[in-house]
Amino acid sequence: MKIIKIGALWCPACIITNNSLNDLKDNYNFELEELDYDYDDIEKYNVGDTLPVLVFVKDNKEVDRLIGEKNKSDIEEVLKKYEED
Repeated sequence: MKIIKIGALWCPACIITNNSLNDLKDNYNFELEELDYDYDDIEKYNVGDTLPVLVFVKDNKEVDRLIGEKNKSDIEEVLKKYEED
């Protein structure tokens, strides 16, 4: 599982999401790719104005997406849904 996090330095919700992702790294196997809304080429992800955006990718295909401030349990719910058996 790969999570592409699109955020910005000026985004308070992005900081909260970073903390949740760091907490989850110990219990779930995922690769994290961080992209900056202001500097990176994010057009292909069709990101609107609400940050952060978490794009969940499995087998090189987007399987889920969370938009806006989400807590740890919201993220964990998606990770559990796509856990390897």
